[in-house]
Amino acid sequence: MLSATPRTQINKGPHKAVQSQDALHRIIDESMVAHIGLIQEHGPVVIPMLAWRVDEHIYIHGANNSRLMRHFKQGNPACLTFTLFDGWVLARSAFHHGAHYRSAVVYGNFTAVDSEAEKDRLLNHFIEQIAPGRTADIRLSDPKELAATMVLAMPLTEASVKISNKGVNDDESDLSHPVWAGVMPYRTVVGPLQPAPDLAPGIETPDYSAAYAKHWKDGCRDV
Repeated sequence: MLSATPRTQINKGPHKAVQSQDALHRIIDESMVAHIGLIQEHGPVVIPMLAWRVDEHIYIHGANNSRLMRHFKQGNPACLTFTLFDGWVLARSAFHHGAHYRSAVVYGNFTAVDSEAEKDRLLNHFIEQIAPGRTADIRLSDPKELAATMVLAMPLTEASVKISNKGVNDDESDLSHPVWAGVMPYRTVVGPLQPAPDLAPGIETPDYSAAYAKHWKDGCRDV
């Protein structure tokens, strides 16, 4: 069950609010891109960043000299949004057109992961989410690379989820209007893999489809 705070109260379209922690996890795991809001000296800024989840924490990473990373390391408050666009709702009237989407908003404060071993584990966990089994084959980060990388963690203790997945909601007076109405789904497709031009001969193409289910190009199907 998600936390209930003044900031997570959904006032616009409250029927779209979802209280499931599992729904929050699924949105974060599928998106992997967070738009992070912060207040700087010249006003508000929103920056897209890669983000991943391990259990009940979100993680971001960047260079030690990153101004944004240093800002959050100091404990300044942050707001992260994750959005998955699923399709257009085409109604018989202009007013009732809309969209299918899944979104999550997370509030909190980041703290730095200081242990080099823990940073290594978390970064490798992210790689495994992207490409299962890959850390067994690649050169892992060396101490110099880990020392140059900052990893920040935020607990999933204050968040809201909103899901829009209903069909057309036309006024009854518009139902006889002679135009097609329905949903135009939007799907993200992953693959096929594109080899690097300098790839050595004889290296087999790996299979990372397990991480993407219906989104994998060879396995797309109607849902």
